[in-house]
Amino acid sequence: MVVSDYNMKRKCNSLLSTWIFRRPAIGAISKLVPALALLLCADAARAQTWPSSGLAKLTGGSTRAINALWGENPVSVQFVSTNRVIVADIHGPGEITMMHFAYPQHHYSDTVAINRDVRLCIYWDGETSPSVDCPLVDFFCDPNGERDVVNTALVNVRRGFNCYFPMPFRKSARVELVYDGPLPAGRKLQQAMPCYSYVCYRTLRKVPRDLGYFCASWRQEALLLGKKEYVALDTEGKGKVVGWNLTIRSLHSNNRPVVDENEKFYVDGETNASVEFQGLEDSFGFSWGFPATENMFPLTGWFPFHTNGAAAYRFFVPDAINFKKCMKVKIGFGATENGWRRSYSKPFTLLQISSTVYWYQAKPAADLPPLPPPAEREPAPITTFNPGGTGFASMDDFKAQGGKLFVCCGFSGGELAFNEPGYSISWIGDSEQYDGFDGQTSYCRANGDEFGLQLNLPKEVKGTLRLYIIDADNYEGGRKERIEVAGHNVGAFENFQGGRWIEVPVSSDETRDGTLNIRVINAREGANAVLSKVEWLEK
Repeated sequence: MVVSDYNMKRKCNSLLSTWIFRRPAIGAISKLVPALALLLCADAARAQTWPSSGLAKLTGGSTRAINALWGENPVSVQFVSTNRVIVADIHGPGEITMMHFAYPQHHYSDTVAINRDVRLCIYWDGETSPSVDCPLVDFFCDPNGERDVVNTALVNVRRGFNCYFPMPFRKSARVELVYDGPLPAGRKLQQAMPCYSYVCYRTLRKVPRDLGYFCASWRQEALLLGKKEYVALDTEGKGKVVGWNLTIRSLHSNNRPVVDENEKFYVDGETNASVEFQGLEDSFGFSWGFPATENMFPLTGWFPFHTNGAAAYRFFVPDAINFKKCMKVKIGFGATENGWRRSYSKPFTLLQISSTVYWYQAKPAADLPPLPPPAEREPAPITTFNPGGTGFASMDDFKAQGGKLFVCCGFSGGELAFNEPGYSISWIGDSEQYDGFDGQTSYCRANGDEFGLQLNLPKEVKGTLRLYIIDADNYEGGRKERIEVAGHNVGAFENFQGGRWIEVPVSSDETRDGTLNIRVINAREGANAVLSKVEWLEK
C-alpha cells in the first residue's frame, strides 16, 4: 500500500509523535484515526517509517549510529572478551530511534536460536539500575526465541531484531546485552550471540519536560489464578503504559482453556481498576478464544506458544493508559466470577504466565524485579496431571507396577487420566459429575440410587481393581454405600470422609468377555453413592 497524499502523511507522523509522548487535545483524535488507518494497514515493513515526524522538515541535530558485536569493532564490544557487552554508550541529550540486533552467525553448524539466556538492559542518565531489563527475545514479542517472524508496529523479527520505540534521554543512555548462561566469554559464546548490532539516535539541544523515559520489564510466574492474581507491572511515579506482550499456558496435559481471564490496570492506587478488559482474548482484539490460525496486526496479535499455550501482544498507541502516582497491571478474574475463581483454584489448573510491559515514566524506573536464573526463565515442562494421587509414589510408579487404566470419576479436566491401548471405560446408568470438594481429590461420580461403570479390557485378563471413595463433604451426616464387582458383593462402606482405597482381585474368568462391571449402590436414605477413582493393574 502507498499513501500518496503527502500532507496526510505529514500530519499523521506529527500526530503519532504526539500520541507516543504526550496526551493530545481531544480534537486531535478525529485527525489521527484516518491517518493511522492509512499507515497501519500497509505491509508490516511500513512499521519502519510510520513513527517518523515531519520527514521533509529540516531540523537541527544529527543522526548517528553506534556499532558493536561484529568483528570490525573493538574486542571490548564483542562476546569474545566478556559476557556483558555495552553495545551503545551515548551522551545526551538525545533520542534513540532504532535498535537492531542480527541473528547469530548461521554458517556455524552448531549455532542454536537465541533464548532467554541473554538480556537487554538499558540505563538512563547514569542510573545504576536499568529501566529496561528483559530477555532480548521477549522484548521483541518473540517469547523464548521460538518465532521466525514477528510483525508489529513497534518491533519486528525476521533474521534480526528491530525496535522503533522512541527513547529520549537527557544525560546519557547505555544499552547492554547481558549473557547469563553457562558459556564463558570466548569464540563459542560469540557464535551463539547476536553477531552484530547498531543503535541509531538523534542528538537534541534539549529534551522537553513532558517526554518520559522508556521502560520495559519482564516477569514470569506459575500460579493458581483463582487464588492469586498475576502481577505484570507494579511501578511508582508519573507515566503511561503503551503496550505489553504475554504468554499464558496450562502446565498440564489436560488442556485447560487459556482464555477468559480479566486484564486489570489499577491507576494511582485505586482498588477498582479503571481499565479492565473482560476476557484475555478480547483484550488483544479477539473473541470466543483465539482464532484457529495466528494473526499479527500492527497493534494487536496472537500466535501459538510452546506447548499448550498462546502468546499475544497489544500496543496502546491511541489509548495509552496514563498514571500520575503509580500503576499496577494484573491478570485475574472479575469481581463476580466466583465460578471461574473456584475452578482455577484446583491443582490441575496451574498456569504459567510471562509478560513484558512497555511504558514511559517521568523519571527512570527504579528497582525493577530481578530476573530469575536462566533455567527458571524457560517455559516449564508439561506434565500429565495426576489428580489427587494414584495411591502410588508417582504415575511412573503406577505404570511400573502394572497400571493399565486410571479413571478420575467426575474430574472436569478429563476423567480418563491414563489408559493403554485396548483399555477404556463406559458408564452405565445416570450419574452426576461433581468437581467441587476441597482438597486434591475434588471430584466424584454420584447418584442418589445407584450407577455403574464398565471397564473394557483384553479378554481373559486377570489383575487387581482398585477403587477410591471419599465422603469429603460428610453428606447428610455421612454416606454409606455398597459396591459390587462382576456381580459379586465387595462390601458395605461408611465413615470414609478421609478417603478409602478398596482393592479387589479379579480372575481371568471374570473378564472372559473383555468387560468388567462395577456397581455402586446408595445404602443411606437421603444421601448418595459416590466413586472418585478407578485403577486397573496387571502384575
